[in-house]
Amino acid sequence: MEVVDTLKNGYKIIQDSEKFKFGIDAILLSHFAFNQIRNNEKVIDLGTGNGIIPLMIAKSRANSIVGLEIQEENVELAKKSVELNQLEEKIQIIHGDIKAVEKKFTKHSFDVIISNPPYMINEHGKQNPTEAKSIARHEVLCNLEDIVCAVDYLLKPFGKFFMIHKAFRLPEIFNSMINHKIEPKRMQMILPFVDKEANLVLIEGRKNGNPRLQIEKNLIVYEKPGTYTKMIEDIYSWFEKN
Repeated sequence: MEVVDTLKNGYKIIQDSEKFKFGIDAILLSHFAFNQIRNNEKVIDLGTGNGIIPLMIAKSRANSIVGLEIQEENVELAKKSVELNQLEEKIQIIHGDIKAVEKKFTKHSFDVIISNPPYMINEHGKQNPTEAKSIARHEVLCNLEDIVCAVDYLLKPFGKFFMIHKAFRLPEIFNSMINHKIEPKRMQMILPFVDKEANLVLIEGRKNGNPRLQIEKNLIVYEKPGTYTKMIEDIYSWFEKN
């Protein structure tokens, strides 16, 4: 069933309530990347799902934003959201495979790449019986290396890459990025509660960048079960003002 939700920045998004709906990770990633997007830059969101990240960064200084998505149902939903918000001149949703980006785009054609990819190795964790959710959460159709290979192909020299992923996979993430000459430049750990270990991490990389990693203050999500911290509330409020 399709529902229309209003985002904190005022735009509306069409979602399928019976399939995968965006979560806080997409909001945190959008906020992490937003102010790093410069005037007239071309941005692509790999695995855009229902288009949440293009909508959240639509008010940035980007010249154009592309959302690449393999699931046709998500492509249609994302396109409808773009039309609903009259953002056709800025956002383009394209049906395509992350593992075959060379069929859709020329090499080194984007200044900024954003991705909220499937987190879980295919054999890890309980897979959701709903295919759309399984594809979104598990490495069914693409894995971490596929994502970084696509970034290597698409990103201009010294271009920026933003991703959110599972914290326990950091060694693998860094290894893959460095092998593809994408230098980790900024990192922020995300903790569910202040006394719990990090479960997610935000990462910024730079194509052909020099080695130097900036580690930002930990981001704590919940004050108590069901109640966001001021840090999270401030991020949501920020989108209301920008």
